[in-house]
Amino acid sequence: MPYIKSDGKRIVIALGGNALGNTPQEQLELVKHTAACIVDMVAEGNNVIVTHGNGPQVGMINNAFAFASQHDEKTPEMPFPEAGAMSQGYIGYQLSQAILNELRRRGIMRSTANVVTQTVVYPDDPAFQNPTKPVGAFLTEEEAKAKAAETGYTFKEDAGRGWRQVVASPKPRRIVESDAIQDLFDDGYIVVCTGGGGVPVFERNDTYEGVPAVIDKDRSAAMMAATFKADMLVILTAVEKVAINFNTPEQADIDTMDTAKAQEYIEQGQFAPGSMLPKVEACLEYVGEYPQGKALITSLDKAKDAINGLTGTTITA
Repeated sequence: MPYIKSDGKRIVIALGGNALGNTPQEQLELVKHTAACIVDMVAEGNNVIVTHGNGPQVGMINNAFAFASQHDEKTPEMPFPEAGAMSQGYIGYQLSQAILNELRRRGIMRSTANVVTQTVVYPDDPAFQNPTKPVGAFLTEEEAKAKAAETGYTFKEDAGRGWRQVVASPKPRRIVESDAIQDLFDDGYIVVCTGGGGVPVFERNDTYEGVPAVIDKDRSAAMMAATFKADMLVILTAVEKVAINFNTPEQADIDTMDTAKAQEYIEQGQFAPGSMLPKVEACLEYVGEYPQGKALITSLDKAKDAINGLTGTTITA
């Protein structure tokens, strides 16, 4: 039976949105392929933690409860932190199940664990002074102002389509459940955790309190990889390699770059802010905190080859 080899890698994987669907039914089919790619890495003796995005899913949950509450007074609105936790639960369930089924199909005696995860953020994070991430249902201006007065939440007009709640995107500081995740990881479980970057929480007087916010999942994955001294952070996206001069005749793929070269490309504006830039920045945070590690950006289908040094873009300190 395949097992964790003494020379196997400890890997934190951050799944991109292309690995998941927009509905539970679509996702259930897509995660079968995702699971097969993850188990390819496990079959080689590697130990992995799997993190994932939750943007479409948490939006779906938030919108459904907002719509229902507007039309049925018996249905409560769902606070955003709870919607995030719900998304972690059902995405984690489907991912864990698909991975477990693939392990059994191949006769690999390993198991999975799904951990609904909280991530500490700081109240004085500058992001809270300028919330920008729209969430939830569209409202009229009057409805938005009334809701803002009632809840204290921030609402902004969204591209002429109506008003929506906006939340901050603060920097992740600590995973509350890191000890449990570390123990499961060390014991050989394939751990699914930190979905959507984790549910953002404030820590005050040794207690935790959920806060409406969105954490970049790649930054949380990078923080966790550095904390656990993982050999590799693997950020999976839609492309096989990072490129400069993207989508132009001068486009060139990058095989490797160190932090200095990556910073040079960032200053040149080579990476799109809403796309590749946050992924590269997350890699830089990981190797900055743990210089012995290697960060890798590649596609899901090429992940196994990339881990073995055959493709992908590797970022080192």
